[in-house]
Amino acid sequence: MMTNIQTNTQNDIPILKERESQIHQKGKAPFNMTCGKHSLAGSVSQRACVFCGSRVVLYPIADALHLIHGPIGCAAYTWDIRGALSSGPELHRLSFSTDLREKDVIFGGEKKLYHALLDLIDTHRPRAAFVYSTCIVGIIGDDVAAVCRQVAEKTGIPVLPVHSEGFKGTKKDGYKAACTALFNLVGQGDVSGISPESINILGEFNIAGEAWIIRDYYRRMGIEVVAVMTGDGRVDEVRRSHGAALNVVQCSGAMTFLAEMMKERYGIPYIRVSYFGIEDQSKALYDVAAHFSDRPEIMEQTRQIVRDEIGRIIPELRRIREALKGKRAAIYVGGAFKAFSLIKALRCLGMNVVLAGSQTGNADDYAMLRDMCDDGTVILDDANPLELSKFILEKQADLFIGGVKERPIAYKMGIGFCDHNHERKIPLAGYAGMLNFAREVYGTVTSPVWQFVPGRRRGPEVKG
Repeated sequence: MMTNIQTNTQNDIPILKERESQIHQKGKAPFNMTCGKHSLAGSVSQRACVFCGSRVVLYPIADALHLIHGPIGCAAYTWDIRGALSSGPELHRLSFSTDLREKDVIFGGEKKLYHALLDLIDTHRPRAAFVYSTCIVGIIGDDVAAVCRQVAEKTGIPVLPVHSEGFKGTKKDGYKAACTALFNLVGQGDVSGISPESINILGEFNIAGEAWIIRDYYRRMGIEVVAVMTGDGRVDEVRRSHGAALNVVQCSGAMTFLAEMMKERYGIPYIRVSYFGIEDQSKALYDVAAHFSDRPEIMEQTRQIVRDEIGRIIPELRRIREALKGKRAAIYVGGAFKAFSLIKALRCLGMNVVLAGSQTGNADDYAMLRDMCDDGTVILDDANPLELSKFILEKQADLFIGGVKERPIAYKMGIGFCDHNHERKIPLAGYAGMLNFAREVYGTVTSPVWQFVPGRRRGPEVKG
């Protein structure tokens, strides 16, 4: 995909013609963020492939078998690539691949896939199996779906093909491939005993235990959580998820596809929420309570939860805000919806957002991002490391929030970094997560180490 860069100031960001970037001067020209295109072949991009996107969604299902049909190199993305904590089985932490070689490419790998599935299912006894097609499988034409049907008939468990050949598109296309596979499980289970006040949580992956925090909030409200898709997920919970009254979609980019399919087939409405930051976390709880308006006690319990939780964290947040007031932050994350919440959370801490971007945002997302940002904020899509470094320097950011690929950029630029992706070990969702986030931002931005970075000294010079 071609990178698109928008800024709200004049003359401070030159046009990068080789990347066909765009510049927007707020108030002087229509905002026109081109997005949704594939990355250019041979260009430097942060965007991941279709296979990557499918694994992000399906990997946290802890009692399922995940088998990569392709060369062993593709399996590098499978082993513990996300935290995805489980309260029980941990089959998802094992990495399996058919390890296609030159002979398999010439003669086909279907037989190898068939026997691999039978051996793995016999050994690990999973509740279901997902088979991921990689680039080479799409090229040689293995009929993965046919093999999955044969193995399912022989073993008696669902064996689901995931059509995730990497060259077919972007990470967002991988989300859709995963949701299509997951939808084949929905509707297969018994829904008896499910409460009328029940929900599914979609797009929460329990990286550092967030799903447990969120489930507890809903439990205290009097809401039953039928399934979390897919953090700490279970196959049987997914199979009966069509019995819930509402789908609550946490990551709009990853799981909206599934919410739409469930709405069309089962008539289940859905709402979009975020669990990051005080404002969005509170709104998420209130929106769910409002859906069950015939039970006013749910709303009253929700108000009490919000009061209690905010009361616990606000004193420390105020102290942190005093130290961070006026500091500058840059944000580059996977989904634009996460960027919205981060902007609100950083403003709660008194910080200014000078750069905001994502890998999978759409035109509507960027229009909303524009409205949220202050004049002068750089808004970009599918940027490469060189561009991110350039804007961080020009905007004099004190903090960079991103994922694993962005960490080296921040440290090379001599500024603080906050991991808001899948490598972190501390939960950042919920009210407790907001406090964790504030503490991490405070610790990295105010660290005395930055006074040793040339050109970025804080406070008096250190002599020694």
